[in-house]
Amino acid sequence: MSGIVDGRVVIVTGAGRGLGRAHALAFAREGAHVVVNDIGVGLDGSGNSTGPAQQVVEEIEALGGKAVANTDDVADWAGAENLVATALDRFGRMDVLVNNAGFLRDRMLVNLGEDEWDAVIRVHLKGHFAPMRHAAAHWRAEAKAGRTPAARVINTSSGAGLLGSIGQGNYSAAKAGIAGLTVIAAAEFARYGITVNAIAPSARTRMTENTFDMAAPEDGFDAMAPENVSPLVVWLGSEASGSVSGRVFEVDGGRVSLAQAWRHGPVADKGARWEPGELGPVVERLIAESPEPEPVYGAS
Repeated sequence: MSGIVDGRVVIVTGAGRGLGRAHALAFAREGAHVVVNDIGVGLDGSGNSTGPAQQVVEEIEALGGKAVANTDDVADWAGAENLVATALDRFGRMDVLVNNAGFLRDRMLVNLGEDEWDAVIRVHLKGHFAPMRHAAAHWRAEAKAGRTPAARVINTSSGAGLLGSIGQGNYSAAKAGIAGLTVIAAAEFARYGITVNAIAPSARTRMTENTFDMAAPEDGFDAMAPENVSPLVVWLGSEASGSVSGRVFEVDGGRVSLAQAWRHGPVADKGARWEPGELGPVVERLIAESPEPEPVYGAS
């Protein structure tokens, strides 16, 4: 191993299983000390257990690494604050925040309940903002005290957030919000030595096993293994990534791609207020001059 994050202190949320577990172990193998956060809920967010987080801590310790379990709810304001305090109290510093926690409550929009909307928006979007807000407040204080950090935030968006996904309106909206939040945070936090990036991963986890055909191959390269995503996350958490911020990367298997954000397209400017009846041909021309949008996942 290169030791690219040797001695850095990393918080990984939702680290008891799947991608989060893979990230936590990958950071530990590269020399980082890890706060393993997981509330231990089911796929739909129900229940809780300290077991998953503690199990990953024990795996890291078996590798010779240092880790501590944390079971705070990242979408709870005080819980997110305590998560940051756990890193500072145990390891005396904090360098990297990986926001990964989430769950699904999939349903077509016409059948989606208010509680299903609220729960998914809460854990994904607020569950990214709250830890990031408390981490950034600490790093800002460090910068103002003359100890500008090489701080890193890595958020977890999704292809569903970038392109949309049928039957996942709540999840897609939350993940799109995370992509937007990433860009804004990168611009606001740059003065404090903080970079903020996001990944949109594809991997075999509890959240995706019923969505795509992600069966592990009997032999050869397992393109859908969550461990394939973690090297980019570790690099983004290193000091070497300091020139990269406000970016969203799609990553799966051996593929890394830079997602293209919304951009200004063709323009029609009359120089005066349009009449409604004039705009049909104008809109048709603008659409004709633009590339076709990427299809929504699951659209026929």
